[in-house]
Amino acid sequence: MQQRTHSSFLLAVKPQLTDIISQLTLHFDYISVLATDDRGLSYSALPGETRTSEPMWVQRGFVFRAQRGGKVAEYACAVLPGTQHAGAAAEVNLTAGVGATTSTLATQANHAADTIRARLDALLADPSLIEFPQIPDEPAVAQYLGEIEEDPFAANPEEVLSRLASLREKLTDGKVVVMAQARYECVDVSRMFISPHRSLMQSFLWSQAYLFGVARRGQMSKMSYRPASGRKGLEILRTIETSVPELAQELADLLDAVPMEPGEYEVILDPDMAGTLAHEAFGHGVETDMFFKKRARAIEYMGKRVGSDLVTMYDGAAEVDQTGSFLFDDEGVFASKTLIIDKGILRSGISDTLSALALGIPRTGNGRREAFSHKAYARMTNTYFAPGTSTLEEMIASVKHGWQLSQLNSGMEDPRNWGIQLICMVGREIKDGKFTGRVASPVVCSGYVPDVLSAVSMVSSDFELGGSGACGKGHKEYAKVSSGGPYVKTRMRLG
Repeated sequence: MQQRTHSSFLLAVKPQLTDIISQLTLHFDYISVLATDDRGLSYSALPGETRTSEPMWVQRGFVFRAQRGGKVAEYACAVLPGTQHAGAAAEVNLTAGVGATTSTLATQANHAADTIRARLDALLADPSLIEFPQIPDEPAVAQYLGEIEEDPFAANPEEVLSRLASLREKLTDGKVVVMAQARYECVDVSRMFISPHRSLMQSFLWSQAYLFGVARRGQMSKMSYRPASGRKGLEILRTIETSVPELAQELADLLDAVPMEPGEYEVILDPDMAGTLAHEAFGHGVETDMFFKKRARAIEYMGKRVGSDLVTMYDGAAEVDQTGSFLFDDEGVFASKTLIIDKGILRSGISDTLSALALGIPRTGNGRREAFSHKAYARMTNTYFAPGTSTLEEMIASVKHGWQLSQLNSGMEDPRNWGIQLICMVGREIKDGKFTGRVASPVVCSGYVPDVLSAVSMVSSDFELGGSGACGKGHKEYAKVSSGGPYVKTRMRLG
């Protein structure tokens, strides 16, 4: 295993940021800075071409948060004031002894502190700002360095593209599967959080990969895919490589798919579908900034039953390892594991700092930004159902007439009215405890959240998380998340 290293840029700027925070402490009740330096790679093998690009997640910059008299303001900048010359975004060398003297660094820090203070003072003068309780600043010093097997930044790009091209060629037979594409994307995350009493750093790499295939017969075309993800490197491609035969068979089966006859059915959701049910049903529904804005119905059900005894659900960046995992959030709060539903009873929400303070509830480490220049919202991390005791075979055998659903296409929810909709690409019919061989595609699943969760009658002992997607919120701001858990048997309306 290879351990990641912290960003040299962040390490170099840390003394200056510490100095700036020290100066600003004299003028505000609370002050902090989140510094980011993320880099990434994106590769794709398409029919007839290969491509490389930079992912949407790449960023480098700073966001300062200040509080005075309860009011909170933030100032974000891509370059610290005073470290920019002639309007260009060029960096100065921030390491004393290599192009910069200690006095130069002190002068830059003084200038930056003055400029940042002036910007924050102007923002805090806004009379319309909401007043919050004092933001805590508990003492903490901590760091995290992730580990991977195959470093994508050390790999030859041509070899990565060749590996992806080989994947799509193995899937494409020219008869049934007529087109395929393979993609790989990674982001090397480096974050630093500094306040008067906290000094935190984390650096890790996450990757995601996909193999998409299209099968065609006459005028009919069907698509399916296999994903892989994790806080890993190029080694995730091995998971994709082993999935080729299964995906090829699935694509062939989909050519014989029938339309779903609308109705309510017993359904067995695979871990990805079940995880998305958790994400949409009570992930968004318990983001506590929505409680504060009175946009979530879940606040009325705290301590009440919302599901069967078999439903236990968590969210948290701690204790599991996927793309939604981290040591601390974008507000400098350590990651946790939040019990949202305990044996059917709604227990807790997931919070950012400001909504937690306003509501008088614990901070759960779910304050996340799309980038340093974006607002921090209460966002999910890894959202999942806890495993049960049944086997998948027992669940299938228990179905009188229903469907096993897999290969998620999309999901959406309505946190105010608790409606939910999931769309998947593969439904396999079950009658009298056995697969009939009939396949339906696509399948639209819908329901009222408490009804769907109350109908959960079996939960498998399996546990699997997937983090190859992203979650949108606010003004279409995205965060990496994962979801999953076991297979879940319930009832839903299908069409």
